[in-house]
Amino acid sequence: MNSLDWAVLIGYFGVMVAIGVWSHKRVDDVSDFFTAGGKMPWWLSGISHHMSGYSAVMFTGYAGIAYRYGVTSFVTWSFPIAVGIGIGAKLFAPRLNRLRSKLHVASPLEYLKNRYNVSTQLALALSGMLLKIVDVGAKWAAIATLLSVFTGVTITQGIFITGCITAVYCTVGGLWADALTELGQFVIQLCAGVAMLVATLGKLGGFSALWTVWDKLPSGHADPTAGPYTVTFLLAFLFIKTFEYNGGMWNQAQRYMATDSARSATRSARLSAILWLVWPLVLFFPMWCAPLLVHAKKPDASDSYALMTESLLPHGLLGLVIVGFFSHTMAMCSSDANAISAVFTRDIAPALSGRARGWDSRAGLLAARISTLVFLGLSMSIATQVNSPAFHDIITVVIKWVAGLMGPIAIPFMLGMLRTFRKSGPTAALTSWGAGLVAFFFVNYNLDGSDRTSVALQYQVSVPLAISLVLYIAIGLVRPEDTPERDALLERINSDGDGDGKGPGSGSGSGSAAASIPAQAGGPEVMER
Repeated sequence: MNSLDWAVLIGYFGVMVAIGVWSHKRVDDVSDFFTAGGKMPWWLSGISHHMSGYSAVMFTGYAGIAYRYGVTSFVTWSFPIAVGIGIGAKLFAPRLNRLRSKLHVASPLEYLKNRYNVSTQLALALSGMLLKIVDVGAKWAAIATLLSVFTGVTITQGIFITGCITAVYCTVGGLWADALTELGQFVIQLCAGVAMLVATLGKLGGFSALWTVWDKLPSGHADPTAGPYTVTFLLAFLFIKTFEYNGGMWNQAQRYMATDSARSATRSARLSAILWLVWPLVLFFPMWCAPLLVHAKKPDASDSYALMTESLLPHGLLGLVIVGFFSHTMAMCSSDANAISAVFTRDIAPALSGRARGWDSRAGLLAARISTLVFLGLSMSIATQVNSPAFHDIITVVIKWVAGLMGPIAIPFMLGMLRTFRKSGPTAALTSWGAGLVAFFFVNYNLDGSDRTSVALQYQVSVPLAISLVLYIAIGLVRPEDTPERDALLERINSDGDGDGKGPGSGSGSGSAAASIPAQAGGPEVMER
């Protein structure tokens, strides 16, 4: 990097902070901070949903997969995500929006205290928050790895720089700042991705390289599945990502909740699905061609894309691509920080503290901002340990830990919104959650904590979710726990039309009893069933 590249990078950081400061005036309460007050346009929500699913792992871990195995990086990653989001456009997106518009909640998990009970809400919230600290830590480590390649700063310094910049804008401006910065980041990534594609094609002989390069690449590079990324892995990944990217990891759920209606949430999901289907092809093609242009130094080839960028792009454009790396990671990490803050402020703190249940609007907003900072600090600390023996490397954390542990947390949350599973109550939710976590340990580790190498990757990530799903359904059938109050809540989430979105307390009868607003209004002794 030279002074021009640094100017581009510093300018980008400055714009992100400026957007956060500008967004501050749009945040008056926790509803604005966590769900944009239900005023986000569907197209902005869709772009934000798409961007919040990326990180620099795309340009490190998945770049290494593309370098070693080729096309399977797209077929077994972004393609199933696109299909999963498409499925969820009608199944989950409108229901998630109704959590805000009809139940007037500010956190995705806030409805669980009425759908199940406070114990279930607290178990899912705490386990999901701990998982996200590790997940976001892996994202910080990924971007810091790239920064160290380009600038020579240490990984710890890179984590500190990117984390602090993100903390400023997402803490000040909430979800509005996240979405608006993600829009800017999308435009930057569009320019950077096209620049890298053009540079790669120019090096390989022009536009015709799109179809002539395949004979020159390593054998099997065009195969849709390769190595550990088999057809079984593809199906397992589709299964997992359908839950994860439709709200199972919460930050995507917030994008649907932030739109003005269920119909807008569906349109938002469809736009995100299209972007996931098309845009990664532009990003992946240079990665597929990387074996012809550079020699990766790391065993997992996670440095291949960074090396190729340095060799192909002039200064200025190099800075733009580096900014593109940052844009994806900062988009995902800031959205996760906002989601975790929502869950802590609206779900965990009120369940554990009577004082938290009495927070007024100002105190709740202050708690939201403080918890955002704490989450970012913890994830940055974890990031310094991602390559330790406990985590092994970035891609292990992202694929195995997150995919494997997400399912047991997401199953009760996501399926709890559907009428089909109305008989599954607290017993089904907690049992499926606990059994899924235990299953994750036994398919991945031996009793002494060492890795279990005899289990294929697709089973390591899919078995916990499958066990949680089966138990959730089976226990609901064997021990049904549906009640008139829970049925009324499901009716509101599943009914056609949208709530007025104007605040708490609308509705009457048993339906209105199900509306939790704000989280502090009813303590565990009231909500527990």
